[in-house]
Amino acid sequence: MNTLTAAQEVLETGTWKLDAVHSRIGFAVDYLAGTFHGGFAPFDATLDVDENGAATLAGNARVDSIQVADENLGAHLLSPEFFDAEQAPEITFVSSPFEPAGTDVVVDGTLTIKGASLPVQLAGTIGGPVVDPYGRQRINLQLAAGIDRSSFGIDWNTPLPSGEPALAQDVTLTAELALIKE
Repeated sequence: MNTLTAAQEVLETGTWKLDAVHSRIGFAVDYLAGTFHGGFAPFDATLDVDENGAATLAGNARVDSIQVADENLGAHLLSPEFFDAEQAPEITFVSSPFEPAGTDVVVDGTLTIKGASLPVQLAGTIGGPVVDPYGRQRINLQLAAGIDRSSFGIDWNTPLPSGEPALAQDVTLTAELALIKE
């Protein structure tokens, strides 16, 4: 797989749209003696690159698109104790301008969950650009961030017999974004 090299530090100007088939967003949080994983699909993301090489990333997902292995748990996550899908139906992210350089990327922006908009920093890698068999340019962004879910008003928990909480406060967010140049 090709990666963005020092000679290709600036992405081509224009809009890069999500290839949803080859992308995913998710979250992981420690629960009991393991880690609980979930995600959202469908979702949308767009990368806009200006003539100076500065990029902005924006994305959103409907809360009711949450994907977990248990239907009953999914319903609980949509309730006011977690995401409150009725009052806050969408999760959004909008970045500040950033300049990809090499394969590492840091993206500062604002994440809105349950009506709370807070700064977050995503870090990861960028791969490409590469031309696919259909002549389209593609890049791949692999990003992750840690957040404290209680900062977004997601406070549900239950104590274990030891007195420790069953669900951790720290959540890892991940985004694997395949993007195609328009």
